[in-house]
Amino acid sequence: MVTAAETDAPTPPAGGELRRFRVFRFKRGDAAPRFDEFDVPVGPKTTLLDALRWIQLRRDGTLALRHSCLHASCGTCGVQANGREVLMCVTFVHDLGHEITVEPLANIPVLTDLVVDMREFYARFPDVHPFLRESEFLPEADTPDAIERYARYEDCIECGLCVSACPIVATSDRYVGPAALAAAQRLAEEPRGVDVEDVLDWADAEDGVWRCHAAFECTEACPSNVNPAARIMALRGVLVGGRLRLPGLRREPA
Repeated sequence: MVTAAETDAPTPPAGGELRRFRVFRFKRGDAAPRFDEFDVPVGPKTTLLDALRWIQLRRDGTLALRHSCLHASCGTCGVQANGREVLMCVTFVHDLGHEITVEPLANIPVLTDLVVDMREFYARFPDVHPFLRESEFLPEADTPDAIERYARYEDCIECGLCVSACPIVATSDRYVGPAALAAAQRLAEEPRGVDVEDVLDWADAEDGVWRCHAAFECTEACPSNVNPAARIMALRGVLVGGRLRLPGLRREPA
């Protein structure tokens, strides 16, 4: 256990207090993961990222974590705090209790400490999914009437929280997961040159859209209100509509 020495005890800021952190640790070559404990001074507005950076700068410079934007836009600082998926940069320590356990995201391989290998996350996406897409609208064009239903998925920051929270991903490494299926549903709605039938064929598989058990944990975890579970249900509707030949439920190929 790692704690502050008595001669170097942390001093809480005005109006603050000490909180005990149990932080997951793992380095390449370690026989097994462990948890180190730290007492950290926090104030009313201290974020989880602030606290872990304090540990990194004041107590253990070998602690590895990942962050970038500091305002929930980049999606790089996802972890589990007391078993719940969060973004460190917008999660206040005072909302987490007096003893806080911090672990890396679940269902994604750990590289070191709180850093996971996001290649596993991206590998779940359909091969036809373009990570960079050219806009189909000119800057001076009018906004389409139906843009609201597309705008929600544009908010996906690819943080991996939904994959970590998904109970099916936890039990099956073949299930493609909520982020990839939500992306597939978005492509089916707005293909921009992508073959819709290829996307639907990819999703219409045992380990695709039908593996989801509708636990809605992904939607609960999503920090951007993308609502992956609803996207998966909508994708199922498109597939069922196509099988039943119901007009209007499945987009016909261009």
